[in-house]
Amino acid sequence: QVQLVESGGGSVQAGGSLRLSCAASGSIRRINAMGWYRQAPGKQRELVAGITRGGSASYADSVKGRFTISSDSAKITKYLQMNSLKPEDTGVHVCNVDATTVDYSTKNYWGNGTLVTVSS
Repeated sequence: QVQLVESGGGSVQAGGSLRLSCAASGSIRRINAMGWYRQAPGKQRELVAGITRGGSASYADSVKGRFTISSDSAKITKYLQMNSLKPEDTGVHVCNVDATTVDYSTKNYWGNGTLVTVSS
């Protein structure tokens, strides 16, 4: 019923920038919250940034001041602007959405991820 498509990943040198996008589609009545998780080699998956429907954003300590999460006016697409990238930002970034469908079922959905590689 709900599909998430991520884009914007790539390979950059330290100090560069990338913008990730997560587009939601399907039988969506309302998106309640959206977040980006990072799975890095040899490390546990962690929440990088999240945003609520009301626009309240939160960030992991390691990315504060460098990353900005936002959504479009319809709150269907989520963006993560990543600046001043560091090698430790490397990993598969996965979009997560908490959504209420047209039949009023609230569920958590995951995308397939987009790879971010930062070289020193």
